[in-house]
Amino acid sequence: MKAKILFVLCLLSGLMYINAGLDKFFHYMPMPKDMPEKMVKAGMAFMEIGWLMPLVGAIEVLGGALLIFKRTRALGALVILPILAGILLTNITMAPSGLPIVAVLIAIELWVIADNWEKYLPMVKA
Repeated sequence: MKAKILFVLCLLSGLMYINAGLDKFFHYMPMPKDMPEKMVKAGMAFMEIGWLMPLVGAIEVLGGALLIFKRTRALGALVILPILAGILLTNITMAPSGLPIVAVLIAIELWVIADNWEKYLPMVKA
């Protein structure tokens, strides 16, 4: 039962990351009307750096796809970790209303890491 719940959570979060990554290429999701001014300015600054948003989008698509499949889930968690750190810091500093969603994503990420802990041990053993 635990494996099925984890699969569903990884599927949903993986699809969410894929959707967010694809939006960075195709801009199909509308911008919220009540977005804080600081976030609008930061988004415009990121858009000025022409390579940054496509890079983040590609990493989100890759990491989300890796999270979906059990065989690649451990790698997907590592790929998504820096993206999730950026999402957390952005929400802490600019839009605290998004923190509940970030907390759920972090909980899923930590569960995936804990579930695959034995796969990470060879990287840190001396």
